[in-house]
Formats: sequence, structure tokens, C-alpha cells
Amino acid sequence: MAKGERRPPRPTRFYSRSLSEAERLALPQAEDIQGLDQEIALLRVKLRTALEERPEDLKLMLKGIELLVRALSTRYRLPRQSQEDLSEAIRGVLHEVGGPLYPELLGDAA
Repeated sequence: MAKGERRPPRPTRFYSRSLSEAERLALPQAEDIQGLDQEIALLRVKLRTALEERPEDLKLMLKGIELLVRALSTRYRLPRQSQEDLSEAIRGVLHEVGGPLYPELLGDAA
């Protein structure tokens, strides 16, 4: 690097003020991870936990599914139409299975 040139800030320093101490300690390890497989697994676990703790929260459920579909689409490089088809199929299953359980929530949440 030439004299007087500034090195771009590392993301670790840029975001460090918004992280807890535990998150700052975990960040270097997270920087070494390649791919999306762990993130997809984490999304699945968090979605299951959210469904168990707040099964009536349809908005949260749909948001979690949307994030999971996006991550899967990116991971498998799905074209936009396939991503939309997958999202619609998951919503359909939710309505078929959840509709009888929560008609007041799933009646018009398409």
C-alpha cells in the first residue's frame, strides 16, 4: 500500500459498535465460514422455535418462510420463477394444514 493511502475499514471494525461482546468474539469465526448451509440450517431451527413459541403469529411465520426460500434460492441458484413457485407451494401447504387449526389467521393471509 502506498504511503498516504488508507486501507478500507474491515467490516469487523465497521460493525463492532452494534455487536455485543459475545458477538464480537464470535465474528472472526463467522468470517471463516463459506457458503449458506449453516445459515439455512439456522433459519430452519429458528423458524421451528418461532412456530413452537408463537404458533398464532402468522406474520412471523410467513416472514421466516420467505427468508428461508430466499436463502434456498440463493444456495441452489433458483431462477426467480422457481423461487416464487417454491414460496407459493409452501404458503399453500400452510393454508391447507393450518387453515383448519387457525381459520381466523389463515383465512385471508395468502
